Amino acid sequence: MISLLASERRKLALAELLAISFMGFIALLARTTGVSLFLFPELAALAHDVLARPRGKWASQPLRLIATPVLTATAGLFVTRHLPYGALSLLLIAIVSLAVIRLLRSAIGPAISAGLLPLVVGERHWLYPAAIAGGLVSLAAILWLWKRWVPHAAEAENNAEEWLIDDTLESPSHDRFWLLHLLGLVAVLGVAGQLTGLRFLLFPPLVVMAYELFGHPELPGWIERPAFFPLVCFLTALTGLLDLHALGNTVLSVVLTVAVSIVLLRLFRMHMPPALAVGLLPFVSPSPTFWYPLSVAIGTMVLSVWFALRCRGNGPSHPALLRAIGAR
Repeated sequence: MISLLASERRKLALAELLAISFMGFIALLARTTGVSLFLFPELAALAHDVLARPRGKWASQPLRLIATPVLTATAGLFVTRHLPYGALSLLLIAIVSLAVIRLLRSAIGPAISAGLLPLVVGERHWLYPAAIAGGLVSLAAILWLWKRWVPHAAEAENNAEEWLIDDTLESPSHDRFWLLHLLGLVAVLGVAGQLTGLRFLLFPPLVVMAYELFGHPELPGWIERPAFFPLVCFLTALTGLLDLHALGNTVLSVVLTVAVSIVLLRLFRMHMPPALAVGLLPFVSPSPTFWYPLSVAIGTMVLSVWFALRCRGNGPSHPALLRAIGAR
């Protein structure tokens, strides 16, 4: 049993190293070609999750892994080119992105971030969805090789409890009111960002986090330690900003940001893939300042408080999940 656990830890460490290397390759590609759009921040979240959990929900949908973010990115770019930044345009992109996910029966929640990113950072070039497609095709190819090269037969058995929670987070919601809460959060923070000029109060990965959390309020998941939730996001955002200012927009700074962000998630014992995207957002943002990590902290605190109020008095309702949580 001990040897099996040690083997799984080695596989996880190798998967994380592969995810970091992949983002280094993407950064090199962006720098070599001059197409900065290749560095789509949610690629880090997707790479970490699908390589660490090659039998998980996201990894089990390789075609949707590519198609869903590309379609939402195209829709988000279209809105960005025709409407100004504001709560209404944010809501429109969020609704369209959710519709794409529903129509494709996709589990790829980070596609929402792909839709919102052009509006938040002011990206208007049609190369954006094509660049995302290139990165995702590369990730799908690496995932295919990873599955063939490394045996994962014991993975489901050894990590059943943890993977059950993660897979349920990435599945469609059975809660009737989750959509109202999600769109309410987008509206509130969108208005705040519009009035203050702090667009990153509603940074794109935050909507992905809200999508997972509001969709499954019965789960402990990412919000199990609510006091640490804004702190981890603030630290990953700060890491990306400091690396960018200290080392420039280079391969080394991208790799260092992803590596430190993974270490932070390990230290705080959180499986929260969108936090990796938070660290990379400064690399695709025009002239980011210290207001960026502060905005991230405020946005995540609002989500944490909203989620706590939403779930007050609610307990786990999924029978298998009850057994998994009890086994932890």
